[in-house]
Amino acid sequence: MGSDRCVMKLSNCHNFQDFRELARRRLPSPIFHYIDGAADDEITHRRNTLAYDDVDLVPSVLTGVENVDLSTTIFGRKIELPLYCAPTALQRLFHYEGERAVAKAAQKYRTMFGVSSLGTVSVEEIGTMIDTPKMFQFYFHKDRGLNNSMIERAKAAKFDVLALTVDTITGGNRERDLRTGFTSPPKLTLSSLFSFASKPMWTINYLTKPKFELPQLQDYVAEGTNIAISIGEYFSTMLDQSVNWNDAEKLCSQWNGHFALKGIMSVEDAKKAVDIGCTGIMVSNHGGRQLDGARAPFDQLAEIVDAVGDKIDVICEGGIQRGTHILKALSMGAKACSGGRLYLYALAAAGQVGVERALNQYRTELERDMKLMGCTSIDQLNRSNLRFRN
Repeated sequence: MGSDRCVMKLSNCHNFQDFRELARRRLPSPIFHYIDGAADDEITHRRNTLAYDDVDLVPSVLTGVENVDLSTTIFGRKIELPLYCAPTALQRLFHYEGERAVAKAAQKYRTMFGVSSLGTVSVEEIGTMIDTPKMFQFYFHKDRGLNNSMIERAKAAKFDVLALTVDTITGGNRERDLRTGFTSPPKLTLSSLFSFASKPMWTINYLTKPKFELPQLQDYVAEGTNIAISIGEYFSTMLDQSVNWNDAEKLCSQWNGHFALKGIMSVEDAKKAVDIGCTGIMVSNHGGRQLDGARAPFDQLAEIVDAVGDKIDVICEGGIQRGTHILKALSMGAKACSGGRLYLYALAAAGQVGVERALNQYRTELERDMKLMGCTSIDQLNRSNLRFRN
């Protein structure tokens, strides 16, 4: 979009990269790079999007496409978009509205919204705020009292799905965070002082709006709310590295509802997810933020769908920047897609109106691309629509 000296507004945002650029201009550098960065050399992060370029769409014509139905059903609930807002941490660092903005935008477009264990708005507040499907993302902590508390609170708030994240057994090597000194809550240092001072609106909002906190955790741990800590250090020190399939099965039973594993990348693990009672899985590598060199979700999707797609809901999560990416994943057999950065940049750029604009653009792209494909409903998409490049 050119130099920072050129004025950029929300109305200038027409795609993923535009929202990313506006977020870069509005966030202090450590906050922006926390969203934008990934592990090691960020190869997997880049591959997550590039994978979609290896497949071409084959459209049909003269099929009558005046009315297009974008709805799908996941975890027993109908959503009007085959795309939902994946749970992400620390949202009120990106914009003071945080999860409140994303939840309201998701409800407006009648899709699912996920709240993280490291969320900055309570599950109780989100539960009373929206009537659309809700997912609670669960990190398995060493503190069993905290684990039980989060499960019972999410149940009481009538969340539809519990999703256990399984790819954060230790923190990924996020070198951008090491360079910028990013922590939660933010910690002013000599190296970061200029960055925060150069974004006065963000800094004013952070200092004057309600205190930053992690309400799912704060009664049990001080780290992240009152004690500054990096996300990598939090994962490595606070989460239980001994967690195994037996623990996941017990958690599924304790929840006694729709239960998913977030971060499945192999056929063998997908089959085990079915065996322990999961009703869905997210094929995901945590946005390339954990194991660099891991496969892209889209690259793994076909073999996982072939193995378990008739038994559980398979969600493709990662790298999505266009409506055509969603069409390709759905044609491969995913029931829906999800992502974090696809709405986080928009949140950082403009709060609720930014997220609404991003979701509207995805809906517009999907409707247009479905018509160009000659399809009027999601169930008409299949692998006959695709051709792989060698």
